[in-house]
Amino acid sequence: MKIIICGAGQVGWQIARHLANENNDITIVDRDADLVRRATDTLDVQGIVGFASYPDILARAGAVDADMIIAATHSDEVNMVTCQVAHSVFNIPRKIARLRAQSYLDAIYSDLYRRDHVPIDVVISPEREVANAVLRRLETPAAFDTEFFLGGEIQMIGITLTDGCPVINTPLRQLSDLFSTLSAIVVAIRREGTMFVPGSGDQLFIGDSCYIFVQKVDVQRTLEVFGKTTNTQERVVIVGGGNVGLSVAKDLETKGSHIRAKVIERDRSIAEHAAEVLEKTIVLNGDGLDGDILAESNIERSDAIVAVTDDDKTNILVAVRAKSMGCPLAICLVNDPSMVMLLQDMGIDAYINPRATTVSSILRHIRHGRVQGVYSIGDAEGEVIEAQVLSTSTIAGQYIRDIEFPEGVRIAAVRKEKNILKPTGSVRIEDGDQIVLFALSDDVREVERLLQVTIDFF
Repeated sequence: MKIIICGAGQVGWQIARHLANENNDITIVDRDADLVRRATDTLDVQGIVGFASYPDILARAGAVDADMIIAATHSDEVNMVTCQVAHSVFNIPRKIARLRAQSYLDAIYSDLYRRDHVPIDVVISPEREVANAVLRRLETPAAFDTEFFLGGEIQMIGITLTDGCPVINTPLRQLSDLFSTLSAIVVAIRREGTMFVPGSGDQLFIGDSCYIFVQKVDVQRTLEVFGKTTNTQERVVIVGGGNVGLSVAKDLETKGSHIRAKVIERDRSIAEHAAEVLEKTIVLNGDGLDGDILAESNIERSDAIVAVTDDDKTNILVAVRAKSMGCPLAICLVNDPSMVMLLQDMGIDAYINPRATTVSSILRHIRHGRVQGVYSIGDAEGEVIEAQVLSTSTIAGQYIRDIEFPEGVRIAAVRKEKNILKPTGSVRIEDGDQIVLFALSDDVREVERLLQVTIDFF
């Protein structure tokens, strides 16, 4: 498949990395020659230096016979014009654009993206994706990462094991014996910076970051088994009143949540705008790093601090200060993946990477066939893939114990009609079943081969 990716920044590079590994013809376009050089030097892609919205640049990138264009530059307007040119001049079948300005995302203007107006097939909002991720973290405060699959019936939870975990040094096969009715499956472990798919004989150690899949009804019990408490979040302080913080606060208001929020925003005009938009939320104008403003927000009696400013270091320092003042849960926005390894030592409970959430959202919209969901794990270390099994798939009709998956692949859940099954070796995969798999990034292509699906447009 021939795909043009406009924008060689963090999101564009990561999307190119995923798709290039899967035998697609990728061309990446950016006006920054250094970013294009980084992409062509590290990935199996072609690069064009220039403005993505210029017809001659798109022509050089191969737009004449391209199947898809992904506009992920830093400018909303450039992304919109790029999609318009891709449609009007080159008739590229599928167009995806990243748009950040909330005005472009207002539901009352949704007709703007019709094919006879600004022809964008899929609009991705990083701020919206991040806000949703924050809300998921608040719903499962013991997890540093979480996502739902199979219509919300299966939840992935990422938890870091501490010395209070009762199953430390326990082989995974014994977990199945000890808790035979528990639906939890450990599909991946990050240990000392390396992620791997564990075998049944692997033990769990203090400091391991585990990715566990569990039926929603078993989430609380699973957290208890792994030594995590499940406290109810009632009072939350949000530092940063921009698009992300405002979206989180608005969702907490409109969804009838029991959580009471306060917003701290340093910029007076942004704080005033937030105060006008929010009806039940207190907005404080001040610096979230200031101990006095945190004290004014009653941080010591709050259940969580959510730091979502546009500066990673500010978010981390705000989270650390809030924890030192007695706040039990700290969630922060971190763009730079190199900082993630520092967070656990600082006592930060959960982080959200806007790049990973945006990449996951884009991947969900470009998988073909019966792939219904994709979620990127960590710094593109792995993917969770939700798919329906086709009769043409090589795994259809086989028992799980007989399927020759790569070592980096693990089935996390199986749904047969309305029944969710734990993926034991005696379960037979049949045409029409829905499955959720975890795959290390190097094994994603093999998963697609087994499922008989490819990256394609709808």
